[in-house]
Amino acid sequence: MCGRYASARKKHELLEEFQVEQDAAPDEELQPDYNVAPTKRVYAVLSRVPKEPERRSSGGESEERANESRSGRDHRSDRAVRQLRVMRWGLVPAWAKDPSIGSRMINARLETVAEKPAFKRAFASRRCLLPADGYFEWMPVEGEKKKKQPFYIHPEDDGVLAMAGLYEFWKDPTRADDDPLKWLVTCTVITTQAEDDLGRIHDRMPMMIERERWAEWLDPKLTDTEQASRLLVPADTGRLVAYPVSTDVNSVRNNGPHLIEPQQPEEEGSLF
Repeated sequence: MCGRYASARKKHELLEEFQVEQDAAPDEELQPDYNVAPTKRVYAVLSRVPKEPERRSSGGESEERANESRSGRDHRSDRAVRQLRVMRWGLVPAWAKDPSIGSRMINARLETVAEKPAFKRAFASRRCLLPADGYFEWMPVEGEKKKKQPFYIHPEDDGVLAMAGLYEFWKDPTRADDDPLKWLVTCTVITTQAEDDLGRIHDRMPMMIERERWAEWLDPKLTDTEQASRLLVPADTGRLVAYPVSTDVNSVRNNGPHLIEPQQPEEEGSLF
């Protein structure tokens, strides 16, 4: 699974890196976060065909999900616009009775994402990229049943990770239609089997989307799930590097760049 990651790049850097055309949350800028955990607000890059009128709250929620179900896609302008939005990590399906299910929907397995009821509709048309600097995984310490050593895994060239994600709109039935919090926008990270070297730490890893596939992956007109699945190609072996970090990252209360500084593992020499 992918349950923690680091995302410290500033908004203007992400707008430029992902060639974003529209900042969909102009009044909100997230602080650098070196310990992103489920239910936190995160940046997501996506492409959507603009609809008018479109009402958004300061957090980026909108009535787009309802507009889709009532009238279908607006064909007056069919060019999708690449946006940067702020969402909550932990996908809440549109059919959920309440948002608590989101805490259990932080990851979607590549092997079943096109079939699971919670994810299959989003996989068909609501795909996104979740920018990250790196992510954390925990490896059991040899001889210590309850101890695990955290590792920070990131691109060797320190470039941005574009994690494959899905997003969904959830309508809160307890709120009035004119309540800006009526719509909750949430997301999940797609995971795959870890490459050989990283598999020694954990058998799963986030699925990365290479830059040349960003546009096709984000295209909302691509609704063929088989074609979308073909875009999910594991990262090249050796592109990512890993090193042990402080167990401070175990607590979501801790944050800061010290969480990604290399540390000596608790049982040096026994990990590999």
